[in-house]
Amino acid sequence: MKILRLLRHLATTRWSTRRHFTPQVRQAIGQAVRECESRHEGEIRFVVETALDLPELWHDLPPRQRALQLFGLLGVWDTEHNNGVLIYVLMADRVVEIVADRGIAARIAPAEWQAVCRQMEHHYREGRFSEGSVVGVLGVGALLGRHFPGSPGGGQELPDQPVLL
Repeated sequence: MKILRLLRHLATTRWSTRRHFTPQVRQAIGQAVRECESRHEGEIRFVVETALDLPELWHDLPPRQRALQLFGLLGVWDTEHNNGVLIYVLMADRVVEIVADRGIAARIAPAEWQAVCRQMEHHYREGRFSEGSVVGVLGVGALLGRHFPGSPGGGQELPDQPVLL
């Protein structure tokens, strides 16, 4: 366990997350997800977690591993065409992770997902949480549109509204 990381997680509060991800920001994210999903067959799920719990910190759980856990817990893996994507924001670590289901991961290189993550993190560092989140959703949507154009507006297997943990 790293002491600085522990302190950062203890100091990051739900209040600060809600201050950055206001109802208006969450509505903008949900709208961006809805619009993106109308143009391709992919499913996008957006999750913001304030901080990890002490047991997770004690075991030095990496953000990527937590994103994979939530990918399973939220059922993002359970889409008909294996085309779910999780955008995970961990506020305390100031990082973004994107996890794609196997149907998508086989077609899109990890470097493309990382480019979207870095764009979002850049906006977040400048305090532009709404813009960064929408840019991320649109970036994921563009990748899905290129590789999963299919029948737009189909499915709607996952909720569009972001989750705050």
